[in-house]
This record gives sequence, structure tokens and C-alpha cells, in this order.
Amino acid sequence: MRARQLEVFCTLMRCGTVTGAAAMLNISQPALSQILLHAEDQLGFKLFNRVRGRLVPTQEAEELYSQAEHIFGELDALRRRTIDMRHGRTGLVRLAASAPPSMSIVPRALTAFREAHPEIVVRSLIASQTSIVEMLRNGEVSLGIAMNNLPHAGIHAETVGRATLVCVVSAEHRLAELDCVRFADIRDETLISYRGDTLQGRLLAASAEAEDFAYAPAIEIDLSITALPYVRDGLGIAIVDSLLPWEQFNGVVTRPFEPRIEVPIAILTSNDRPLSPSHELMRDCLRAACRALNRSHGT
Repeated sequence: MRARQLEVFCTLMRCGTVTGAAAMLNISQPALSQILLHAEDQLGFKLFNRVRGRLVPTQEAEELYSQAEHIFGELDALRRRTIDMRHGRTGLVRLAASAPPSMSIVPRALTAFREAHPEIVVRSLIASQTSIVEMLRNGEVSLGIAMNNLPHAGIHAETVGRATLVCVVSAEHRLAELDCVRFADIRDETLISYRGDTLQGRLLAASAEAEDFAYAPAIEIDLSITALPYVRDGLGIAIVDSLLPWEQFNGVVTRPFEPRIEVPIAILTSNDRPLSPSHELMRDCLRAACRALNRSHGT
């Protein structure tokens, strides 16, 4: 089945009438009927039967349609891509971010990027730092942003900002009345926070030791967003990063945590794969978004 025949077949399956399909394809009804007849001749079986003025798909057509629709979709995507290339609208940005940056930094960066370069497609993924590093190494993405600047083989980490840790509590909790929360304030609380082998966990453990506090979360998490339903349901209080837009979530409030603990925000790239111009533009937008966020957070 040729590309034009495939297009006619898929359009007829969607519309159910020669009139509707011809109008959608902007061709005459006789021309469409001729293309359909040629397709059926080449296939050696009928695709449609006429029943009371409508085209009813045969069993063979029903069996073919799913795969035909998939192929037609791929051809249509290829057609749009070639049109973009003809008009100079090329480029694909592939970006992966951990959850906190993806909900705060990436939207700001994307807004600026899309305003300046609406013709460039952006593929944005949410992943753990381990997955981001792996995707950078295998070329699945070209830019990563995570809350960790520790070295990884073959990966360049550019520290572009820092996020403080805050205490997240339910709106009715007694700690919500405090101006800031300290280790002494949470000794009798069920603590929800990072695993001890994460960067945030290690920073918290070191700070807690200096305060004669045993850092031992009752509920361990990897990503700060995981703590939200636990805090909201009254399972405990959380010490997590301030990067998430906590103010947008009903039922919880944040309070500054003392002593002040900061976590780095880093843009990750592969040492083995130079960035394309499109990715360099996106990196600039990520840097600007981080600077703006740092100013708003006072870091």
C-alpha cells in the first residue's frame, strides 16, 4: 500500500464516508474512490463494503487499521519534520530533571526558551539523578539538572544555584506557629526526610550531630515530593528542599529550618558529547531561571 493509499484508507476509516474523507483530504470524491480501488486491486481484497450509502470496513480493514494508523502517523510526523527543515525550523532539546527542579526551574526556563524559540521541540523528562547520569552517558538526553554536584565519570556538573532545606508541616501542626524550626523542636516528632546515603541525608546527619540530635527518619524518602501526602495525612513532619513550590499545595506550610543547610543545584552535561546550539540556548535559560529563583529565595 502506497503512502497516498494509506492516507486515504486511514481517513476513510475515521470518517466513514467518501464525502467526508474527500473534504478532509481536499480532493474530489471520484479521485478518492479511484485511489481506493487501486489499493484494493493491489491488495487483492476489499477494504470497504457499501451499505445504505455508507462505507463499512471489512474484517480485513479492521485488522489492518491499527498498524496502518501507526505507520500513517509516522509518515505524517516525517512530513512535518521535513517541512520544518525546509523552513529552517529544526532542533530538538532533550532535557531530564529531578522532580524539584522539574517543578520550579524547568518551567521558568521553558517559558523563556519557548518565547524566543517556539520552533524548537523540547522533550522534558523527570528522572532520578542516577537515571539522568545514565541518560547523559548513552545520549538519550543532552542536558540534566539535579540537586547534586558530586562528580561522576564522564559527566560535567556546573553548580548554578543552591536550595535551602525547610520544615514542611500540616497547616494545623504546632510547628506551624514557629518562625523557624530547629532540631530541638522536632525531638518528639515523627521525622520524614532523606535516606542517609543521599547528599541531603549526609548534610542533615552532619548538622544533627553537631546539635546532639540523632538523625534517623522514621520514613525515608529519595524525592521531596514524596513527603507531601505523608505530611498532609498527619504521618509526621518533613525536612526537605525548598525548591518545590510548596505554597501551591493545600494543607501544608513551610518554615525555615535552622541551622541553615544548602543543597547545590547543578546542570549536568556529558564530557563526550558537545552541546548543539539548541541545547546551549536551553542551558542559558536554565542558568537564568536558577539565578532568578535564587534571588527570590534569598540564596
